[in-house]
Amino acid sequence: MAGFLVLVAVGLMGLCMNGSWGVEAGQEAPRRIHTLFSVECQNYFDWQTVGLMHSYKKAGQPGPITRLLSCTDDEKKKYKGMHLAPTFEVPSMSRHPKTGDWYPAINKPAGVVHWLKHSKEAENVDWVLILDADMIIRGPIVPWELGAEKGKPVAAYYGYLVGCDNILSQLHTKHPDLCDKVGGLLAMHMDDLRALAPMWLSKTEEVREDRAHWTTNITGDIYGKGWISEMYGYSFGAAEVGLQHKINDNLMIYPGYTPREGVVPILFHYGLPFSVGNWSFSKLDHHEDGIVYDCGRLFPEPPYPKEVKLMESDPNKRRALLLNLECINTLNEGLLLQHAANGCPKPKWSKYLSFLKSKTFAELTRPKQLTPATLQFEKAVHVVQAVQQQVVDEPTKPHPKIHTLFSTECTPYFDWQTVGLVHSFHLSGQPGNITRLLSCTDEDLKQYTGHDLAPTHYVPSMSRHPLTGDWYPAINKPAAVLHWLNHANTDAEYIVILDADMILRGPITPWEFKAARGRPVSTPYDYLIGCDNELANLHTRHPEACDKVGGVIIMHIDDLRKFALLWLHKTEEVRADTAHYATNITGDIYESGWISEMYGYSFGAAELKLRHQISSEILIYPGYAPQPGMRYRVFHYGLEYKVGNWSFDKANWRNVDVTDKNKLQTDLLSIECIKTLNEALRLHHQKRNCPDPNSLSNSNSDAAEEVVVSRKFGKLDPSHVVGSNRAEMNHSQEISEPTLTDGLFSSVRFWVVALWAFCGLGFLTVASVLFSGRRGKGFMDINGRDRHLRGGEVPL
Repeated sequence: MAGFLVLVAVGLMGLCMNGSWGVEAGQEAPRRIHTLFSVECQNYFDWQTVGLMHSYKKAGQPGPITRLLSCTDDEKKKYKGMHLAPTFEVPSMSRHPKTGDWYPAINKPAGVVHWLKHSKEAENVDWVLILDADMIIRGPIVPWELGAEKGKPVAAYYGYLVGCDNILSQLHTKHPDLCDKVGGLLAMHMDDLRALAPMWLSKTEEVREDRAHWTTNITGDIYGKGWISEMYGYSFGAAEVGLQHKINDNLMIYPGYTPREGVVPILFHYGLPFSVGNWSFSKLDHHEDGIVYDCGRLFPEPPYPKEVKLMESDPNKRRALLLNLECINTLNEGLLLQHAANGCPKPKWSKYLSFLKSKTFAELTRPKQLTPATLQFEKAVHVVQAVQQQVVDEPTKPHPKIHTLFSTECTPYFDWQTVGLVHSFHLSGQPGNITRLLSCTDEDLKQYTGHDLAPTHYVPSMSRHPLTGDWYPAINKPAAVLHWLNHANTDAEYIVILDADMILRGPITPWEFKAARGRPVSTPYDYLIGCDNELANLHTRHPEACDKVGGVIIMHIDDLRKFALLWLHKTEEVRADTAHYATNITGDIYESGWISEMYGYSFGAAELKLRHQISSEILIYPGYAPQPGMRYRVFHYGLEYKVGNWSFDKANWRNVDVTDKNKLQTDLLSIECIKTLNEALRLHHQKRNCPDPNSLSNSNSDAAEEVVVSRKFGKLDPSHVVGSNRAEMNHSQEISEPTLTDGLFSSVRFWVVALWAFCGLGFLTVASVLFSGRRGKGFMDINGRDRHLRGGEVPL
């Protein structure tokens, strides 16, 4: 039976290899559909091909599919991906045969022209669907169901093709009024494609040669390199032959965008980077990636859907994040199946592989059906709506990459703070990655056990200054940032720097808070009064540029590279200036120079004239009164704060290793002890028909409420209401426990004495039974197992 199944599988694979993928019975004129996509002989296009082909089959797309493969002769000799899809080979025009211009995008119209002229398949087609390789199909795409007609193709909206509205279209088409900003998804009648294809290729060559009009303000190409000439070639060519598109802005979505309500996109186009929490994906990061041929290797595992539900409360944004997951998971599922088809050994079990093979995932990715909202055409208003969509969800230009840093030392004190910050980072939706800068001496590192708490960059400790011998651990922050810049590789454009004693509540991004090169963003530290007095005059040439900031820093990487060394040097300089430690000069209430690092930051930034955009919307100290309507992104629990008679001060946990797994068992046993005692008391009171302590008579309701509130929170003292500009909390102000009335106390004392007497008698009774000579009898140990006593043995 197993052999028979293998033969069947081989037969099916052979059928696929012979170009019969997706051929449906009943594909008859005038409704024969054919799907085309264009690629080159590169690993980059191979993994995209696997994703598209897998989704094509999974979605149940009708009709056959053909990959138009452009290769030079040399490339073809080395190429190993011929089996990945039904393929029609076309001559490469990446290097133009006449002009010598290197422009691989021209292979798309050139490949279509060659297929129309030389393919037998093209003779039996009525409708054509043209896609890009970097797409995932979610459901059947049927041209006439989308509303396509002869002379009126359906296409997706490409709003950035501004050249349809200016001199570019006037130069390159006789009918600029017919120029449509479309691309990506093209569904058209075969007769229209035959008329369009040669003009598409010709206009692409024409626009590509018009270097005088490559600038961004004319083309919309953010690189100003003429890279989107092929897209204009299509729009200008269609205008030349009189095609008027039905433009649909709902059928195709870029992962990272949010679809409008009721819209079910049936095509993912992952041409732009997208992210979920601190996980991200960009196709450009995998330009030379041979992942198709590396057995068992998939793209980095994204979060699971249940994690997204915890991460994002807004239903529309959550839906967008789930679409991001579906895109990358479908791509990974395709790679997994392709590895099996390549003859790779079965991969080791993992939670992620189990998820990809689960019924849950199959249900999430079942073929999608078109909805009325999805089929709405938008000609007059789609420009406005697309602009609104980009403002709300994603700018036209991809967001810059972000990397978050925080500095710690090899101590339990920083370990529990690390656990809190990293956990909140994952929940907050903060883009990019996070790195802990861990400052340790060699001796500390030998004993340190918290290596796995966060992605870590190790730096030499400067807590004891190597030249002066000064003990000042705060200097590790600028020293560690400088070390990371000099020793780590990063492609991030912006760096977010936090303290370890912070909890992220939401993303902190340069685009939201308007950070720019030369204009970092930070939060107000108003107590740095040294920016206003002789301290600034002594330690910076530009005291007028000294900003009282700290806590959260968003800075362009170029600025940080220039600034980091100054930050360290100015910290050393202020720390050495013991003559100006006084509170009236620095604002340091301890007069110990402890905030020298903060001044080092402000004075170093002033040296470079980096003026900060100071935002009060990013950070709040627990215990401070929030401003109405503020959506703070960070808790900074650097000060003690209280709720009633409960309080928290991080300084009280300086020497406690709360991350120690052994303490968990200790705590659980302690909890079990008191829980069991309380349960015994509850049952005892029940047997004695005592009244329910939670049900109080109406006559005593007010007094009872007062007692309950007092015992839980303490008396609410107006002096403990914290104002928004209060800098410190008084450690000596403690809320005293309210005393109960003498009568109530006497009653409680009577019952406690009675209970202990009862327990004492019970214990003596049990002990007398155990020691009465019943040796050899069985008993139950604390783990619930039957045991038997040996002579002279006493059960413990």
